Amino acid sequence: MFTEETTFSAESYFASQPPPPTLQHDVERVREFIKRHNNEGRSVVLVTSGGTTVPLELNVVRFLDNFSAGTRGATSAEYFLKAGYAVIFMHRQFSLQPFSRHYSHSTNPFLDFLEIESPADGSKTPAITVTPSKREDLLEVLSMYKDVHNRGTLHTLTFVTVDDYLWLLRAVSQEMSILGRRAMFYLAAAVSDFFLPRQRMSEHKIQSEKGRLQIEMDQVPKILKPLVDEWTKEGYIVSFKLETDDNLLIPKARAALERYGHQVVIGNDLHRRKYEVVFISRKEKTSESTTTADMNSGDFQEYWLRIAIPDTSGGVSPHKVKEIEEDIVAELGKRHASWISRA
Repeated sequence: MFTEETTFSAESYFASQPPPPTLQHDVERVREFIKRHNNEGRSVVLVTSGGTTVPLELNVVRFLDNFSAGTRGATSAEYFLKAGYAVIFMHRQFSLQPFSRHYSHSTNPFLDFLEIESPADGSKTPAITVTPSKREDLLEVLSMYKDVHNRGTLHTLTFVTVDDYLWLLRAVSQEMSILGRRAMFYLAAAVSDFFLPRQRMSEHKIQSEKGRLQIEMDQVPKILKPLVDEWTKEGYIVSFKLETDDNLLIPKARAALERYGHQVVIGNDLHRRKYEVVFISRKEKTSESTTTADMNSGDFQEYWLRIAIPDTSGGVSPHKVKEIEEDIVAELGKRHASWISRA
């Protein structure tokens, strides 16, 4: 048994927390997808998206959650597909997905696009048609979806809990290692920072008679380090840093690069994340004489991406609004190509 003082490393976490029951099935399907695209010489990106839950009971009634709807991940996946990548889209169950995201139940309800027409031929079954003003947009999204489906370049995986997420991430990363430098990891999911180990969970619903609930949780193990050093040593790894304090954003992004040794941190402020991001990375070596010590000396570069805040007051179609993820993916595509060429 683990005590309350236990700090979980990645190794101790996977040794003590059980995998999701569908893991082996998921891995087999991922393996087939990666093998096919590897044989075709195509780069593959793993996009993680949405938030993770933290169960408080074995028979789960209560859990902790966060606000992420998966907008950045779902949007970015579409642009990676347009850029020629095969995409493994690992998302929170019921969060936004590529293509269908354009018709979420809250912002652009799909049923509002449909009309019921009385049959003109005397039959009893009415016809369902698309509202004329919506046909162009729907045709554009549907055409992209069908093209991706026909080419088989999108594979989806779902998770709910932080445990699901960690087990899937390790398994998929290990499978992607055969791609070498053609593997990219776009870690946009909002992963819980704390979890309750299975060994300390109540079996049944926590009762409320006492009127106060105190739970001591453990920190979720930092998995970027084993991802970089063990699971996929040549993968191009992009993580995200979200802050509400501008003064913390870049220092914390630099600290993450120092600690984990991956390629890029994309920093975004909570309130400006849809219109402004910053890429933090190490400066590339300028000569063969550059040493490891030089690369570890904190020599970073920043690259800002900004778009104008769109004006949607005039009834502009949501499909015509500029999305910053388009520019994020374009920039990463260039950087990844350079990374591959330097192999």
